[in-house]
Amino acid sequence: MEPTWHRAAPAPLVLVHGKEELLRARAVERIVVQKRAHGEVQVTRLDAAGYSRGSLVSATSPSLFGEPGIVVLENAGAMNDDFLADALAYVTAPDPDCVVVVVHDGGQRGKKLLDTLKQAGAPRYDCPKIDNERARLDFATGEFERAGRPARGRAVKALVDAVGDDVAEIAAACAQLVSDVEGSIDEQAVARYYGTRVNATGFAVADAAIAGKEAEAIALVRHALATGTDPVPLVAALAMKVRQLIKVGASRGRGVDLKMAPWQVEQARKALARWDAERLAQAVQALARADAEIKGASRAPGFALERAVRTVASLASG
Repeated sequence: MEPTWHRAAPAPLVLVHGKEELLRARAVERIVVQKRAHGEVQVTRLDAAGYSRGSLVSATSPSLFGEPGIVVLENAGAMNDDFLADALAYVTAPDPDCVVVVVHDGGQRGKKLLDTLKQAGAPRYDCPKIDNERARLDFATGEFERAGRPARGRAVKALVDAVGDDVAEIAAACAQLVSDVEGSIDEQAVARYYGTRVNATGFAVADAAIAGKEAEAIALVRHALATGTDPVPLVAALAMKVRQLIKVGASRGRGVDLKMAPWQVEQARKALARWDAERLAQAVQALARADAEIKGASRAPGFALERAVRTVASLASG
């Protein structure tokens, strides 16, 4: 299956299809961004598994939108019967001024709807599972190419070897390199930022620190620095983890779309058992200070990073 998620574009009916959750989210995001380039657009999300009869008609009704909007029909692979009936009826006469995106995980449920969308000429954007090394390498290569910063094959492999199997973390690592590395993205750049061992990455440091494992986090930091890893992505990874904790903690009971993968939300919820709002605020302050020092305010960036990691781990320990 040829992945086409990166070509996703608005249309009255769109199918985003495949098992890779990150790519499905990327495809939907591309559609929303392109639509918003022409003005503010309201986005309505409906869960096909818990769907109530008539919701699709209401969501696409001109009375709901001051201007044409986007309706994202999520979890279509687990659709209920009411959703199937309403979706089939809508496909026969879609509103040309509205964008309706059906997001399906590639399972067997809803084949009739998928066939009907195909017959209606709805564009389909495939998001195949990235579950082997070749697919991960292709994904990372594509991330660099789409950013206008092609990376050498050996550098891409070094990065994937260092970061690991998680697609979201590979994407974050590619973005970090594109942002912080000037010139060619080669093996030396990857080694400088991520080292050559999986357990010396910023993500491993961050996981250990927010879990209160100070000794482990410090050991990882020292190894990373000793193998040439730049402190900037290490503190950035830790800051990202803390931001995720804050987002998940603030969203409890509110049904907010966090723009995070479910596994990230679940991981953050478990970690939050060690944290409260006051300690998260202190962690943010410590990381902001470290970020400034590492980027030029201090002559000892390694010391600044280690102090920040110790602070976060200590706060996690209560």
